[in-house]
Amino acid sequence: MQRQLNNLPMLDLVIEARSAALSAAITVKRILPFRLRRMVGPFIFMDHAGPISDLPVTPSALDVLPHPHIGLSTVSYLFGGRVTHRDSLGVEQVIRPGEVNWMTAGRGIAHSERFEDPAALSGGLEMIQTWVALPEKDEEAAPSFNNYKPEQLPVFTDKGVWMRLIAGDAYGLKSSVQTNSPLFYLHVNLGAGAVFGLPKEHSERGLYIVKGSVEVAGITYEAGKMLVFTKGVDPLLIAKEPATLMMLGGEPLGERFIWWNFVSSRRERIEQAKEDWKQGRIILPPNDNHEFVPLPDDKSRPAGNPPKPEPLS
Repeated sequence: MQRQLNNLPMLDLVIEARSAALSAAITVKRILPFRLRRMVGPFIFMDHAGPISDLPVTPSALDVLPHPHIGLSTVSYLFGGRVTHRDSLGVEQVIRPGEVNWMTAGRGIAHSERFEDPAALSGGLEMIQTWVALPEKDEEAAPSFNNYKPEQLPVFTDKGVWMRLIAGDAYGLKSSVQTNSPLFYLHVNLGAGAVFGLPKEHSERGLYIVKGSVEVAGITYEAGKMLVFTKGVDPLLIAKEPATLMMLGGEPLGERFIWWNFVSSRRERIEQAKEDWKQGRIILPPNDNHEFVPLPDDKSRPAGNPPKPEPLS
């Protein structure tokens, strides 16, 4: 197989997942943002938690306490286990494998993720969470939460291929999940030797290898890597062994600033969000309001010199 098409490299970048602590007992693989590639389409953040089969004696050590967001949508998708979502709107939702849980922060929301059923975690916990930046016109929209069951999502099967369209449109399919900008998000399982192509509907495309390995243009890539593809090329993926992939992308939204859990097209809006959280103006979940994550300090800068949001582009 040729490594180039029309003299263009197949890949813009290969991103190696890094470790990041999510709670007292969860260390995740962090894929986005990355210093050399901040966004793929509107996707600005991606974490892979698990698989965790050796649970702590106290499952609550896994909990992610109430914390705030602005200017984005969080998308939670489980392969195994259960997690209970609670947010400022009073929503309480038990998230199960195969469901899409889409929370739009807009002008501001707080939520928690609790692991309250040890029996549901006995088979192992594994979850992917992404953040999707909002178009400027929607950054101050009212917050919302929607849960979509697996049977509501399009599924495609072929020899050695199983694919669920989580959100957006790809391969002629369209998901009923409500989104704010053109994108695609897919869960793909490939059998050993299966051949699979990239969707052609969107200008920015990437895939994260959850399990197994795939070959692209004669090079094999293992689990824990994200491949970001060059615009205008359409390489084939060959599964070297059974593989699970998360494919995502879409149309870029322009520059974004990010600091902690806040995303905005305006630097000053993030400064406002910091103060809003400190002053209690972002409401805690009414059914989970006894503790929360405080605004973190930026120890990399001298006292009195406030940190500036990092731009994403």
